[in-house]
Amino acid sequence: MPATHEVLNQVPPLNGHDVADDPALLDGLERAGAGWAAAEVHELGRLAGTELAQDWGRLVNENEPVLRTHDRYGHRIDEVEFHPHWHDLMTVAVEHGLHGTPWRDPREGVHAARAAKFYVWGQVEAGHSCPISMTYAAIPALRANPELAARYEPLLAATEYDFGLREPTTKRGLIAGMSMTEKQGGSDVRANTTTATPSADGSYTLVGHKWFTSAPMSDMFLTLAQAPGGLSCFLLPRVLPDGSLNPIRLQRLKDKLGNRSNASSEVEYDNAVGWLVGEEGRGVRTIIEMVNNTRLDCALGSASGMRLGAVRAVHHATHRCAFGKALVDQPLMANVLADLVLESEAATTVAMRLAAAGDRPGDPQEQAFRRLGLAVTKYWVCKRAPSHAAEALECFGGNGYVEESGMPRLYCEAPLTSIWEGSGNVAALDALRAMGRQPESVAAFFEEVEQAAGGDARLDDAVDRVRKELTDLDGIEYRARRLVESLALVLQGSLLVRHGHPAVADAFCASRFGGDWGIAFGTLPSGVDTGAIIERASVR
Repeated sequence: MPATHEVLNQVPPLNGHDVADDPALLDGLERAGAGWAAAEVHELGRLAGTELAQDWGRLVNENEPVLRTHDRYGHRIDEVEFHPHWHDLMTVAVEHGLHGTPWRDPREGVHAARAAKFYVWGQVEAGHSCPISMTYAAIPALRANPELAARYEPLLAATEYDFGLREPTTKRGLIAGMSMTEKQGGSDVRANTTTATPSADGSYTLVGHKWFTSAPMSDMFLTLAQAPGGLSCFLLPRVLPDGSLNPIRLQRLKDKLGNRSNASSEVEYDNAVGWLVGEEGRGVRTIIEMVNNTRLDCALGSASGMRLGAVRAVHHATHRCAFGKALVDQPLMANVLADLVLESEAATTVAMRLAAAGDRPGDPQEQAFRRLGLAVTKYWVCKRAPSHAAEALECFGGNGYVEESGMPRLYCEAPLTSIWEGSGNVAALDALRAMGRQPESVAAFFEEVEQAAGGDARLDDAVDRVRKELTDLDGIEYRARRLVESLALVLQGSLLVRHGHPAVADAFCASRFGGDWGIAFGTLPSGVDTGAIIERASVR
């Protein structure tokens, strides 16, 4: 090879490190009373940092799922084939209890521990997090039918991944999904037209079309349909108790922007058989607990992606030189990197705080705080992820636009969590609904925020402003996004002032509340300790 082809100034691969070496994550784990899980979180982090695991993530996205509606003889089979490494990713997630295991574990902080592991392992590959998240969220909803819960909950919490269509009780472990969205309704699930007709044996027969059903090879699904008593929740297994396939017909797989490894499908219920979960006419109320838990995972997934983007950007800038010095030492690049790390740490900190609230189901104050805190966080953290991914990609220059860098996959994945379980407007309106119907959630929210009172004058002023805005109800729906954004920011700011690194808290308050910040990332004010902030995302 001629000397003209000598490769210089290229960045070494980012592998061989511990993804869980994340101070904001580990501090949140300790505050949640889950420090006992740190060793397992680090174990998973070291695996996530390996070249092997990263190759799994790459390959399952380059080799997408394939729908097989019929076998070679013409029999209807409705199966999806996955790349073998999809099953490796799922096996790791299930064995480490990222799915339903916490609901059967009595230890303190178990849901926060699960959240930390979900956040770490999601940085390998986000698509398989979808069925893992739905399985986690299904158990509280399923408990509305104690008989079904007794039969299936132990298997949904089992730490064995047992892929394949078989009668659920014959398997070593189960994966659950959720199927609500219909083509005419979207987020308006009450526009549901699927019908459920009672049968003499206590089951129901469902007929209808679902526009989005992710992970269609799951063992069972919670779904909504119109029963005689109104919109109701049902459990539909893929394989019926007699061993026959439930007639849940896979029509096609969606051709998506991102999340390519995960099969998302359209399905027809062709007289499919299901069992009622909860009461007839109370379907939304029954399934809302599942939705709220997947919304938490949306925030965790966005925070996970932001951390990945910030770490990759810092790693690239540390090893890449331009104009005579490393990019990380260029003042303007340092401003960009520090801003990315700020956004990442704020997202991680608030997501872990909300996960910790899930460990206190018997505490009315915590649950009231979680109701509003989760709604505003789902809106804001998930809304910030796409712009964060775009800026992190740009730190690579043209190298970031090339698929081999991994940044395009991060960028295409980022919008999903803001759409999943209610897009931006739905999340903002849900926050208004929480404040209107559960005023105790407002009191609990501000009691949490005001624990930082006096810690930073800029935060105090921001809290006063948002309190004043809440007293003006004129046009509040029109102003919902701005109001919810303000609530999310004061919550993040309060947590950082109380628990964050001093440089992070100061920079966050100066930029997000002090008015000395532009619209794009990289517009932090002078005097910010960018070096201390960037160090928190540096791979050691």
